[in-house]
Amino acid sequence: MNSSRILTILVAVISVIGFVLFIRVLGVDEENVQELSGVVSPLVGFSLVLLYVTVGIAVVASFLGIFKNSGALKKTLLGVLGLGVVLLVSYLISDDGQVVDANKEVIAAAQSSVSKLTSTGIWTSLVLLVLGGAFFVFDLFKGLVK
Repeated sequence: MNSSRILTILVAVISVIGFVLFIRVLGVDEENVQELSGVVSPLVGFSLVLLYVTVGIAVVASFLGIFKNSGALKKTLLGVLGLGVVLLVSYLISDDGQVVDANKEVIAAAQSSVSKLTSTGIWTSLVLLVLGGAFFVFDLFKGLVK
């Protein structure tokens, strides 16, 4: 039995399980909250297991591909180092003042680690936006020159 056939059977089994769980949810009266909760819980658990297995397989496959190719490993390490530099710069320039939402309610108090990390995330996004835009414009001009 080749791997394609095994994969097809596995996908069919997962689909049937998901379909049966979904039909169970449809068969419950939506007014009965206790029964609905009991029927939805296995569907959510099944979905989470599928998500975790898929993410695990993707991560393992990525690492195997990176470690098999030394050139890809070097590029990956340079990319991770670059992202680390961006995160470090963002952390150093971030503010640790209080974080407020659109309704002016305080989400994180001033001088807290949550406030500092929130500001770091915002600065990281901005720095990556500027870098991406700069590379886009550079590539555009490089294409026009040719």
